[in-house]
Amino acid sequence: MSDICDDADVVIEEARNRALAQIPRYTGISATECECGDTIPEGRRQAIPGVQMCVGCAERVALVNGGVRRG
Repeated sequence: MSDICDDADVVIEEARNRALAQIPRYTGISATECECGDTIPEGRRQAIPGVQMCVGCAERVALVNGGVRRG
């Protein structure tokens, strides 16, 4: 028989797995230029293999996808 702590552990584990599954995984060749026209820095291209967006565009996409509202 499980107690409330065991039930909580299961819920936390499931939430963690869902959050980890939403992290983008980049693969492939990194772009040298973002679709907005800005150059993607070499350090970013090496840190995130397969990156296609500059920092500014990636932040905007993350805000939109995350539902963050700025007033």
